[in-house]
Amino acid sequence: MNYESPKWGRGALDVEVIDDGAAVRRRRRNLILGVAIVVVAIIVAMVVLGVGKKSSKTAQAAAAAAQSGGKTGPAPRVTVIVPGRQAIAKTISATGTIAARRDMPVGIAGEGGMVVKVMVEPGQWVGAGQELAVIERSVQSQQAQQQGAQIEVARADARLAQANLDRAQALVSRGFISKADLDTKRATRDAANARVRLAQAQLGETRARIGRLSVRAPAAGLVLARNVEAGQVVSSGSGPLFRIAQGGQMEVQAKLSDSDLVNVRPGLPATVNPTGTPIEIAGAVWQVSPLVDANSRQGIARVSVPYQAALRPGGFATVTLTAGSANVPLLPQSAVLSDDKGSFVYIVGPDNRVQRHPVTIGQVGDRGVSVIEGLSGVERVVVSAGAFLNVNDKIIPVRDATPR
Repeated sequence: MNYESPKWGRGALDVEVIDDGAAVRRRRRNLILGVAIVVVAIIVAMVVLGVGKKSSKTAQAAAAAAQSGGKTGPAPRVTVIVPGRQAIAKTISATGTIAARRDMPVGIAGEGGMVVKVMVEPGQWVGAGQELAVIERSVQSQQAQQQGAQIEVARADARLAQANLDRAQALVSRGFISKADLDTKRATRDAANARVRLAQAQLGETRARIGRLSVRAPAAGLVLARNVEAGQVVSSGSGPLFRIAQGGQMEVQAKLSDSDLVNVRPGLPATVNPTGTPIEIAGAVWQVSPLVDANSRQGIARVSVPYQAALRPGGFATVTLTAGSANVPLLPQSAVLSDDKGSFVYIVGPDNRVQRHPVTIGQVGDRGVSVIEGLSGVERVVVSAGAFLNVNDKIIPVRDATPR
């Protein structure tokens, strides 16, 4: 019997055709995909491990930075000083007004009149009794001449009375003149002599008035002001015509707080610096005010200084008083810092960490800043790097060997 099998038949060849190349390609894709997945997994694992290590290192660095005050790297080298204690002169500074120590106003002592001549200018030195100005005196001069003539008349009368008395005394013994007439002539003689003395006194008064028309210096000194000119009519109510500094002596009236005034006494040395000049003049306190102004709480210490051209009454000057000394730490100005909380310094503790320390400063001078409270002198104080440091910063202190 003849038949066709579906597997080997003609039609079977059209139903199932096996392609070996496609299967190979599919297996290759699967293999590549698997390798890629493994590679990606490895990369992800490596990334995760790397981030973990980095985070650990970052955490360690942050902890170290926190311990070192937020700074990394080696501790900085910072210069420090142990100030000790030194004898520092205690000074008091103040400002004051320059004035004459003895300011003498000179005016008219008499009835006055018209000024005919002024003899001096401000800034001129004069002697005691020197004529400063002359007032017109023609009327007084005529009065003096009249009184001089009256003296002569009175003297003539006195001489005549004396002659009459002498003749009468010679005739008494002969009985020609009674004793009563003699007494009358004696009284006439005495009255004539009295009129002479009266005329002389009147002339002396007139001459004294004439003398008071010359304005004279009551003492030697420096003319500070001239308030009169020739042709001006002056009288005793015209006020001072001149002002004279007796002996040219000057003073500075320094204003001090009541707390400073208690440390000031007469004889205390002082240095005066007139404002606007580099001059420093040595002086001394000669008087301390017994009163303190109730409003300003200030008193006045009067500092005597010798005359110099830079001392002009009415100007200002700075006064530095030396009131003893004190043993206190002395620091460079760069070591003392300040903020809204006050003055402070940085000191280095036993662990070489920086600590803030408040201080109270005293006087500031060329030698440095004295610390009157806050330091004992044995601390290690940061000299000049304070602006770059923070509290608890760890440093390497380097001792300043500069002699101070």
